[in-house]
Parts: sequence; structure tokens; C-alpha cells
Amino acid sequence: MTMQAERELEAPPPGGAVRIATTLLGACIALAGIAWGADLYRAAGWNFLAEQFLAVVLGMALAMVYIVRPFRAADAPRERVPWYDWILAAVSLATGIYMGWHYPRMLGEFFNFPWDVLIVTWLLLVLVLEGLRRSSGWPLVIVVLAFFAYALVGHLVSGSLQTREVELNAMVVYLGLDTSGLFGLVLLIGVTVVIPFVFFGQLLSSSGGASFFNDISLALMGRFRGGAAKISVLASSLFGSINGIVVSNILATGVITIPMMKKSGFKPEHAAAIEASASNGGQLMPPVMGAVAFLMADFLQISYGEVAVAALVPSLLYYFALFIQADLEAAKGNILRVPAKDIPRLLRVVAKGWLFMLPFAVLIYALFWLNREPENAAIYACLAVMLIGFTFGYGAQRLTLAEIWNCVVRAGVSSADIIMIAAAAGFIMGILQITGLGFALTIFLVDMGAGNVLLLLFISAVLCIILGMGMPTLGVYVLLAVLIVPALVEVGVSPLAAHMFILYLGMMSFVTPPVAIAAFFAANLAKADPMKTGWAAMRFSWTAYIVPFLFVFSPTLLLQSTSWSAILLSVSTAIIGVWFVSAGMIGYGLRRMPALWRIVSTVGGFLLLLPPEMTGWAWIANVAGFLLAASVLASEYVASRAMAEAGKVAAE
Repeated sequence: MTMQAERELEAPPPGGAVRIATTLLGACIALAGIAWGADLYRAAGWNFLAEQFLAVVLGMALAMVYIVRPFRAADAPRERVPWYDWILAAVSLATGIYMGWHYPRMLGEFFNFPWDVLIVTWLLLVLVLEGLRRSSGWPLVIVVLAFFAYALVGHLVSGSLQTREVELNAMVVYLGLDTSGLFGLVLLIGVTVVIPFVFFGQLLSSSGGASFFNDISLALMGRFRGGAAKISVLASSLFGSINGIVVSNILATGVITIPMMKKSGFKPEHAAAIEASASNGGQLMPPVMGAVAFLMADFLQISYGEVAVAALVPSLLYYFALFIQADLEAAKGNILRVPAKDIPRLLRVVAKGWLFMLPFAVLIYALFWLNREPENAAIYACLAVMLIGFTFGYGAQRLTLAEIWNCVVRAGVSSADIIMIAAAAGFIMGILQITGLGFALTIFLVDMGAGNVLLLLFISAVLCIILGMGMPTLGVYVLLAVLIVPALVEVGVSPLAAHMFILYLGMMSFVTPPVAIAAFFAANLAKADPMKTGWAAMRFSWTAYIVPFLFVFSPTLLLQSTSWSAILLSVSTAIIGVWFVSAGMIGYGLRRMPALWRIVSTVGGFLLLLPPEMTGWAWIANVAGFLLAASVLASEYVASRAMAEAGKVAAE
């Protein structure tokens, strides 16, 4: 997301109508999503369409955005919401309620274009775009408008990118009413699945779970060289696996770990880059994966569990590479452990907080063994957190009824951004559907790649990074899923591998200059040069640029093979390869590496990364890589022993 949208919506100012409105709207949004996840509507015997429910929630989210993010001059007091924003909020809420009440009739009169259908659909289009601009900035708005404009003139374009002719009002009505548009799958996931998980994250933080993650990371890693960086990697992976929002992750962990890394001796740009890379990886880490996992499962028509399992090995390789680089960077710079006085006792931390692992166990059990829907599983996990938070808490933090209410409100407030993004994604998907542009783009990309899978993958990778720049995670994924995945599937890439490919490359826009939002945000906290931080973050995150190409050709890295021996071999060689590539890039193994051995180490590591079943000659590459890696290791061992002996002689 943009720096503005990745953070949660600002807390309402003290007192007055703004606080009352924000509290009521936030609570209603969150409770609506939680009630849907818990099937309370069905249990109460209420019978209405999902689109009616979504329309009302969308109206509340729009009203929230216009109240909490009012349009005001830079020097205007934050407590003041202009009168016209109150009107926009009221119109948004009224439009959502009207659409929800009259949706069945309006859908039946779709092709007659009655006056209220035209007014309501046009209002929703304008209100959503302006709400999106306020919550996420201009990039995604420009993308939606570009698709909208092309839909109106695409029939005049010659060649493979020609589209069907669509009349303006017909397109707006289609986008506002059809389930392929605004009230489609993306908004449904954004409201019914994401909100319960956001609530889970809020409860976890308020009950002390986030503090436990930080403390356990400090207790486990603080005693080792470069411990501050390793704490950042571990804490961000734990927090990001549930939060999945890059800048929120940086705020939650980076405010502690970045100063700690700088104090221990890391360069400011390296400290910021490690935190940015670690927080960015949270989007890859099951179970939540930045809410993308749930949408991916629906796109692919497979279980959420299959998506989470497929993401496991690539995400662990990502964090393993980051961890190794942090360790070797610390060794290269002679950066020591965290001071002993700042490290809590591991057993004491575990004794105080081990219960916070139970909600994750409940979540995993409900998803994989009870086969519950993700939203149901999240509700169970929320109940587990509430029980633990009420009864035990962590340190001085403990849940109360008042704090649970605050968590409900904050979950609703922070979900408003996601709902705006989901609505915009619905517009894009609707435009691709009504104009046939999606099919035309598939043909265009396949022709551009000349039917060559590797060439098409490179073209797609570049497009993923470019299209993802400055855009929110969910919006990036949906855009790439409808534009690029069909072309990859057309040339023989498996659907799951294609979706994982675009997720990985799309999220790398967060650390890839010139628009490396995560890197720039972390650089601001570290008072480091933003561009230097961006380039360093690219180096620390290198696996996410390479591994997607590998799992496209090899199902073993996505745990899709039926042969566990093949999976074990692929994962083992990948782990060894990651270590040697990282050592070559840092320039340190068991000592500072000469330039030649850095090259040999990097080449050997890349050869080991190739999965053995990827191609007929991959095993030869693995053997060559193993021999190169062994020669590097032997050379490093002999040279480091010689240095140690020389040091002893000098000391004597």
C-alpha cells in the first residue's frame, strides 16, 4: 500500500461528533463482518443476499473514510471535519443503505436503467474513487481510471488489444450492480474474511501477544552476534504472519529493532533495509499472507489450506536467506550481541507468554482438521485470545471488556482502507469482464512472449514490479491475477504456481526502487538515505526475485509433489544454495572472502538452488554446485584456521 494507506486509519480526535461517529461506524463495520464469519445472520433466520450486506458495509466504510480522512488544508486543525465531508459521509451511508434495501429490485431492472439505478451506481463510482484516493493515494485511482478510459475507447484500437464497445451508462450500472463488479468476490473476501482476522490481530496486540513476540525474539536471538538484526527478522516474521501489512509491521517492530540495530553497529541503511525486508516478508508467511491467501483460494477454487501449505517453503527460504545475511553482515562488521542487561530470560518469557501460542494452534486446527472456513477459524482464534487475555494476559497487559470494545472499533476503522481497495479491485475486474479486455491482454502477453515460458516469466516479473509500485498489496494481487495469470496458465504454468509467482514479484515493489515504500518508510525511522536503503533491501530480499522462477518449473518447492524424497532433496539443496549465495553477496563466509571466492560461492549457490526435477540437466547443475560450494567451504576453513594460528602466534 501507499505509506498513507498501509498504516491504520488515524484514531479519532478526542470528544465531539467525530469520535461518536467513528466509534459507531467502526463498531458496526467490525461487528457486521464478525457476525457474517460466525454465521449469526443465518442462525437468526435473516434471509438476504450477500450483495445487500456488502452494500451496507461499503456505505459505512465510505462514511468512515470521509470522516476520519477529511479534505482539509495542510494548516487546518485535525479536530475539524469540513461540513461538505459530513455531507459526503451522510450521502455514502444513505447510498449504501438504499442499495442494500433495494438491490433485488434494482438488479431485476438492470437493463431498463431506471433513474435510481443510474444515480446510485454513479454515486458509488465517484464516492469509492474519492474514498480510495484519500485512503490509498493516487496510484490505484489512476489505474482504475486508466482501465475505465480504455474501456470506452478500446473498441477503436486495432489488433489483439481491441475490446467490445460499451456505452458509458451501461458500464457504470454493470460495475455497480453485477457480481462481477463492485459487489463481487474481492469485496466479499475483504469484508467477511479480512475483518475477523484484523480483529484477531487487534486482540492479540491488546492482550500482550505482540509484546510476547518481541520478548521471545529478544530472548532467543539477543545472545548471538548481530542479535538485534536477528530479533528484527524473527519478530517481524511472527507479527507479519498475522498482520501482513508492511508499514504496520514496521511500526510495530521497527520502532524497537531499528534503533537497537543502529546502536549495536549496523549502518542506518542496513538496519532499515533488514527491517523493511523482514516486514515485507510477512505478506508471504502463512496463515494470513496479507489477506491474499483467502482470495487466492477462491480464485483457484481450492482450499485455503492448500494455499498456505504451498506458501510455506518459499516463505521460509525468504526468511532463512534474510537471517543468514543478517548474521554474515554482523560477522563482517564485527557486530556483537545485544547487551546482556537488555535480554530477558527465555524461561521467564516463555512462562509468562506460552499461552499466546494456543490461539495459533486453534486457528490451524480449525482450518486444517475441522475444515472450517477461514472466517470461522478466525472467530475461534479470537475467542481463544479473549480467554487467555482475560485470564492471564502478558505482564501488565490484560484484556478488559472496555479494551475488547476498543479492539472492535479499531478493527472496523482499520478495515475501511481494505474495503476501499477491494471495491476498486471489483471495478477493475468488472471492466475486464464487460469489455473482454482480460482475454485480449492474455493473447497480447502470450504473443509478446512468443510462446516461450521463460521469456514470458521475465516479462511478467517486470510488469509485476512496475504495476505494483505504490499500490496496496490486495490491489496489486488482484490486478496481476486478472492481467498476467491467464497468460502464464495459457503457456502451461500451473494455476497455483502462476498465482504464487505474481504474489511474490508484485510484493517486491515494496522494496524495489524507485518507489520502495517499505524501504523508504523504514529509512525514515532509521534516519538513513532512502535510495541506499532501497538498494540494500533488494539485496537482503534477493530470494523473492529468484525462487518464484524456480517453483514455476518445480512443484516440489510448493510441496505439490507426491514424492517426499523429491521434496526433501529440493528443499535441502535450496537451503544450502541460499547460504552460499548469501555468503557470496555479503562477501563473508568463515572470513572476509576474496573476490574470486565470492563469485564461486554465488555461482555454486545458484546451481544448488535449481530443483533436481526442474529439467533433465538440473542434477548435473546440482553436482557442479555442490563441488563449487565444497571448494569454497574448504578454502574458507583452511584460510580461517591459518588466520587463527597467525593470531595466536602474534599474541604470544
